[in-house]
Amino acid sequence: MLGGAIGRRYRGAVSGPRANKAPHASSKAAVLDAIRAAGTISRVGLIDATGFTAPTISNLVRKLIDEGLVVETGHAESTGGKRRVLLQLNHAARYAVGVHLDHGVVTYVLTDLAGVVVARICRPGARAEEPSTVVSRIAAEIPTLIDSVGVDRARLVGVGLVFPGPLTGRGITGTVDAGAESESRQWRGFPLGAALEQTTALPVVVDNDATAAALGEHWAGGFGTASAAAALYLGSGIGAGLVINGITYRGPSGNAGELGHVCVQADGPRCWCGARGCVEAVAGPATVVAAARADPGLARAIGLSAGGGAAAVARDFAAIGRAARRGEGRALALCEESARYVAAAARTLANVMDLEVIVLTGPGFAVAGSVYLPVVRQELHAVFSRTAHPVDVRLSRSAATASAVGAAALVLESELVPLSRGLRVSESLGGELAPLTGSSG
Repeated sequence: MLGGAIGRRYRGAVSGPRANKAPHASSKAAVLDAIRAAGTISRVGLIDATGFTAPTISNLVRKLIDEGLVVETGHAESTGGKRRVLLQLNHAARYAVGVHLDHGVVTYVLTDLAGVVVARICRPGARAEEPSTVVSRIAAEIPTLIDSVGVDRARLVGVGLVFPGPLTGRGITGTVDAGAESESRQWRGFPLGAALEQTTALPVVVDNDATAAALGEHWAGGFGTASAAAALYLGSGIGAGLVINGITYRGPSGNAGELGHVCVQADGPRCWCGARGCVEAVAGPATVVAAARADPGLARAIGLSAGGGAAAVARDFAAIGRAARRGEGRALALCEESARYVAAAARTLANVMDLEVIVLTGPGFAVAGSVYLPVVRQELHAVFSRTAHPVDVRLSRSAATASAVGAAALVLESELVPLSRGLRVSESLGGELAPLTGSSG
């Protein structure tokens, strides 16, 4: 079992929206976050950024330096007076593990304090294994990840664990897709987060994969200076994570950003959520794969499977995406049709939230993003706010591992720069895992 010196806390979904400026739990957290966001900044810059007095900034910076979290790094250019000393995070001071649990693969990353990945491994996903077996596997892989780069385990802050699935007030739950029932039934109500925390003796933070991906983009600077941004996530399903004024917005039940359940076809097919015409039912990965499998010539040409669960869908969608990139006409047509519906949902999200930036991320976009990107960009030209500002649509620099990176960022945020209404969950929850359904939102 791994260390326990940091203290054991278990957190889940945020309980609601926050004010425009991040209400950090402490002044020290606010200063540390300002330094992180700036990259390098002087003490005078921190006064401007936080509104704290000079003596307060001086005292807090001294504490952060004493704790090894911040270092002085050269001087700013002279403006006529004494050159100001610049501060930045000590990237090697703390590390966090991010784990993305999905049907086909479990992705592990180790990031430094700046959210930079220093180690990564991938292992087979949950599939039909018992939840307790998966927990044991994850707990065993974490030391392997850390030791692969020789990081001192005492510098490990904790573990972020993310997975597909909607949230309720009690944590991760959801409606089971009938097609994934056999894979999902055994996970219903299993206290995955609490079980992993008990096994590793480390703090564990849980969330869904789309929200984590958005936080990861924010933490690593992928949204730039945008005050309203979203990560559009394509994994086993379709979801979105929202970052508004630097705060990951989850909504009162944690379900903000369920883009996969925006209606794009009023009389469309029934979705696993119970509604009709959801973009996930009309144009999600499972729908694209089903259409490709129904074309015998295409299925043979790119080696699609005859069926199977969610892991098989992920593999086949990747094969379709690669074929589309190569210019295979039938595969390209399927992806472009899907992209039109996804783009329509993205425009709805941009209109509702007045977004400035949308980043396409997740394993689906890691493979097929070059096909979807121009379609989404074209659709976003018609966004309502276009006369005030455009919507910048871009591909993530780390689409394949975005959720795992975001999971690590969840830990760094919650342990080092917690907000006053920070990540927390009812003690009675214990991190229940819902069925691993097709939703990634």
